[in-house]
Amino acid sequence: MMVRAFFGGLVALWLMLLPCGAQDLSALARFEAKTSTIQGGGDGLVLDLSLSQPVPWRVRVKDNPSRLVLDMREVDWSGIDTLPLPKGASLRAGVFRPGWSRLVLELPGPMLVTSAGMETVSGTHLRLRLSPASAADFAATAAQPEPPEWALPRAADLPPPAKGGSGPLVVVLDPGHGGIDPGAERDGALEKDLVLTFARELKELLLRDGRFSVVMTREDDSFVPLETRISVARRAGAGVFIALHADAIAEGEAVGATVYTLSDDATDEASATLAERHDRDDLLAGVDLSDQDDVVAQVLMDMARTETTPRTGRLAGQLVTAMQKADIKMHRHPRQEAGFSVLKSPDIPSVLLELGFLSSARDLKRLTDPEWRARMAGAVRDGLVAWAAEDAAIQAKAP
Repeated sequence: MMVRAFFGGLVALWLMLLPCGAQDLSALARFEAKTSTIQGGGDGLVLDLSLSQPVPWRVRVKDNPSRLVLDMREVDWSGIDTLPLPKGASLRAGVFRPGWSRLVLELPGPMLVTSAGMETVSGTHLRLRLSPASAADFAATAAQPEPPEWALPRAADLPPPAKGGSGPLVVVLDPGHGGIDPGAERDGALEKDLVLTFARELKELLLRDGRFSVVMTREDDSFVPLETRISVARRAGAGVFIALHADAIAEGEAVGATVYTLSDDATDEASATLAERHDRDDLLAGVDLSDQDDVVAQVLMDMARTETTPRTGRLAGQLVTAMQKADIKMHRHPRQEAGFSVLKSPDIPSVLLELGFLSSARDLKRLTDPEWRARMAGAVRDGLVAWAAEDAAIQAKAP
């Protein structure tokens, strides 16, 4: 499998790099210095940056001085200062925007990116090759504007708030990846396309059922930051949040669907992360945290999780049961826990559904089969129906 994207020479500095130092990152990926290299010199550079897992990324060059700017969502760059560098190069890294980290490599001279790709064949490696360029060509490339697809979604592009009160269960479907972030890839099939196709089909099925209102975090091949995905769910008044993925595992065998919930070990960190990264009035429905400090915000979110966590567990259980009844191929551990960022909303029952793994030829065949997708969509619907009934009964008995 290979995750590839290439933005050679695209430029425009968003924000100044924050000073590098001790960073309390809740990173999606870790930089692995022992298996990373930067080789070459004035006649060109080859970067091989090893990461613990794939993440969205983008690269461009900037002038005065000549430098490479690499943004990633999000990497803990601990150990980057131990990496040997060619003569004339210097390196720094840190957080430049909540949820995004930045690496800046000052170059020995004007150089342009001639190839770039993130490979997941044996571990995750971002490989970049730079070749010498004339000062004029470098300056012209560095002056290019930022591509429009790199911009964050505007508030006006988000779905309108859902009306409160009784009615259909509001389900927010979150097709993973999109735009500049292709996700996993195998034999020309991209994760971002497969999960979007399934999300559209599932949305239609749920709407035809009549018991659901459905909002999608993206309706097309667009890049949506993880923070915005949670904001979409909040604004929609989500009753349930389902992230959809079809990942790839570089080592070992992974086959079948898996339902993830937020791990217990991640809840404290999640509270701190949300308090830091999101607008306070975007964290809890109906609770204004805009004037509260981090301690108060964390306490309120922990209180919300006390109620939400068992509801999320029952949701995951009903989805797994429905898939098994539908004879859907499941992973040998169909229910798992992880610290996925999109599961960290404290008051919305949230699960991440791995439909399958692109590293498995059998799963890829299933994901591209309309009949299998229809069966999976039916199982998700049945699981939601069963959970909604169970949840309503439990809520009715609550004091």
